Amino acid sequence: MAKESSVRPFGLRDKLGYLFGDFGNDFTFILSSSFLMKFYTDVMGVSAAIVGVIIMIARFVDAFTDVTMGRIADRSRITQNGKFKPWILRMAIPVALSSFLIYQSALRNTPMAFKVVYLALTYILWGSIFYTAINIPYGSMASLISPEPSDRQSLSTYRSMGAVFAGAVIGALVPLVAYDNIEGIGAVMNGNRFTFIALICSILAVVCYMLCYYLVRERVKPEDSARDIKSDNVLKMLKRAVGNRALISIIAASVVMLLSQLTMQAMANYIFPNYYKNIGAQTVATLLMVAAMLSAGLFAKPLANKFGKAEIASVSSFLSGIICLILFVLRPANVWIYIALQTVEWIGLGMFSMVSWALITDVIDDSEVKHGIREDGSVYALYSFARKLGQAGAAGSTGLLLSMIGYSASTAFQPNVLEGIYNISTLVPALGFILLAAILLFWYPLRKKRVEYNIAVLKKRKENDS
Repeated sequence: MAKESSVRPFGLRDKLGYLFGDFGNDFTFILSSSFLMKFYTDVMGVSAAIVGVIIMIARFVDAFTDVTMGRIADRSRITQNGKFKPWILRMAIPVALSSFLIYQSALRNTPMAFKVVYLALTYILWGSIFYTAINIPYGSMASLISPEPSDRQSLSTYRSMGAVFAGAVIGALVPLVAYDNIEGIGAVMNGNRFTFIALICSILAVVCYMLCYYLVRERVKPEDSARDIKSDNVLKMLKRAVGNRALISIIAASVVMLLSQLTMQAMANYIFPNYYKNIGAQTVATLLMVAAMLSAGLFAKPLANKFGKAEIASVSSFLSGIICLILFVLRPANVWIYIALQTVEWIGLGMFSMVSWALITDVIDDSEVKHGIREDGSVYALYSFARKLGQAGAAGSTGLLLSMIGYSASTAFQPNVLEGIYNISTLVPALGFILLAAILLFWYPLRKKRVEYNIAVLKKRKENDS
């Protein structure tokens, strides 16, 4: 087990620093998940299906880069600044620069083959290499900031809040700047303006990463675990992972959660500008989403302490699925009714989001209890890869479904295409949220009592080692 170093106590400074870490992540991640499809279909003229396939191919590359980075992180030398934290400093500028390179509207008139290859190369460079190299150490770092479960739950909440704030900035402000309202048609994306937006997001990402680096402290030194990992190998780690019900089920849960969430985010750029022809409503919807997620954050920790993290996440996810089904059936003509019901969806999703990162630390603890080896980086790498599968599924299915309904820049406002946009925006998330609830309720094994048992076992081991 780990030994704590003599540093300042865990507190608000660490929570804010960890919040800024995900704020930095999401200045590039949310930009990609929300607007990359729209940018390449409407500005660059690339088929939605092709964009979706490229994103899915990148996720197969991640199968190698994520696991490799997880092992590199676990074997990293412990420095005076920690084990995982130095990676934030190393990768901040590369991940921001590679993100900016994706959105180059000046290339819109180049041959289609060039645009497709350029998207594939820059997207893989950003997502599969540099984003992986910063995100996996960042996520793994949570268990070394503090060994206390309540502190880790706080970090999970603040991390989710960082994502919410980034989503607010990008989701509320970008549509107001990125689109031109064409009379008689609707809102059309301005490519040159969006390239400038991507530059600003990259700069802000670096600023947030630096705040994370200087505010957070790693307090736990995994000396014994590090020695065990160096004598281990990837095949043994993967064998343990395959037999780990908690890990496999939380991976499945994350895939379907992201499939639902990212479909909603990506389709917001079609349902508001195209179906409802109201960009202002998209901004209001984003702000209400932020309010919903933050309200979920206020209640997540006390409810999790009382009932358990998996327990509250399953109930809230089921609620979100039912609301999506209601929207699919009602099909309100009034955009504000749509937004009101969707806000309730975000409250349900917020409960899962606020505890999701604490759930993975529970899985890491459970694995250590069973196998005697703590593999923060490796387990988090597998979890990160699973989340990228969800991203790929969302992008791939969204691109395929948009192509199936006949969407293109020239057909974007045709009635049959608009009906298809509405169906994708409501039915896909509905099925995903209900499946997520079922996984957490019937498959994921770490209920409140089991989590408390694991904590007690690890504390006892620590006392015996000290």
